[in-house]
Amino acid sequence: MESEVGQIAEGVEEAAEEVSPGRAMRVAAALKAKGGDEFAKPGSIIEIKFVKGESLSLTASRLLALMILTAGGDAWEDRPHRIRKADIRRGHKGNERITDMLQELHRTLFAVDDKSWRGKKATLLFSLISRSREETEEEGGEAGWIEWEFTPDARKLIQASETYAVLNRQAVLGFRSNYALKLYELGALRLHRRQATWRGDMQALRAALGIPPEVYTDFAQLRRKVLEKAKSEIDQLAHFRVEWREIRQGRTVTELEFRFEPKGAPEVIETVAELDRHSAGRHARREGTVETIAAGQGAIPGPSKAVASRKPPEASFPRGSLRYGDTESEFRSIGREHGGGWDVDMIADGFRSHMGERLEKLRGAKLMAAWKGFCEGWVNRRGRPQ
Repeated sequence: MESEVGQIAEGVEEAAEEVSPGRAMRVAAALKAKGGDEFAKPGSIIEIKFVKGESLSLTASRLLALMILTAGGDAWEDRPHRIRKADIRRGHKGNERITDMLQELHRTLFAVDDKSWRGKKATLLFSLISRSREETEEEGGEAGWIEWEFTPDARKLIQASETYAVLNRQAVLGFRSNYALKLYELGALRLHRRQATWRGDMQALRAALGIPPEVYTDFAQLRRKVLEKAKSEIDQLAHFRVEWREIRQGRTVTELEFRFEPKGAPEVIETVAELDRHSAGRHARREGTVETIAAGQGAIPGPSKAVASRKPPEASFPRGSLRYGDTESEFRSIGREHGGGWDVDMIADGFRSHMGERLEKLRGAKLMAAWKGFCEGWVNRRGRPQ
């Protein structure tokens, strides 16, 4: 009898030893040890389904990302995690929003495919957070912490995840559209796969981005309010670009295919610079206008009246020839300075071909920045002419 008990005990110990985190948690632990703004979010959490097509708000999504960043490679363990309120507020004066975000995380239900006790297909409903504590005693300054624990079902998903997305903390906090943040996570999850694409019908798209079924029922409105806004934010803040293709049956869009492409070195440098800039004026920079930020001593920086800066002349570029254009043309000067000695018209032809239809939407400083980045990328790819 004692020998049987001993064998059972040994079996339990061996089973406990076999429980280990998947690749996502191993990468998360390595990134946290390295330090910096990059962190890993498990693919199982990114692709989790929202009940009734609803999604977390942008602020709650950001808080969840910060929680996963803070927990790092320990997110799958049965233990509490802690984060300073100051790391969540990011400039908000009060703590009341933190309470709202915590309550939203507690009450939001998620769904995953599962099996019943009879082995039948079933849907498991659960929340991500089991309990949390928020310090309410006023201490002044930047004091105050929150503590939370992930639910057993959430920890099981996190522990088993072999896929992950490497996200940037500044980018996550910089998004102003929740749909852009979700698409950013999906893109980062697929970016380095053999086929860096996501394809699905309209129902799958709504489930992936958390778009309620009664919102944006007209696809033209969904394209304008969701997809185009998400793309513009991702192209500005992420380390990759996103494009999509609309698959139709007749005149009706039935499916969408998103393609995610890593940015070249010049674009990555510009993205890093943008993430380091103050968020005030970011929308203007994204739309191709430039504004100056006036900040008095002790004042919170804010946008001043937008003024044109280095406005390019109304030349024919991006059409026509640069070689015989105005000798003071800034586009020509940029081509000569950053094009490595290549013929500026040859680079311009490549620029037009590379940008395609996107070129029609570029104006002002945004066009100039894209042209400069392409010239630098041209030299990086081809070297200097012999």
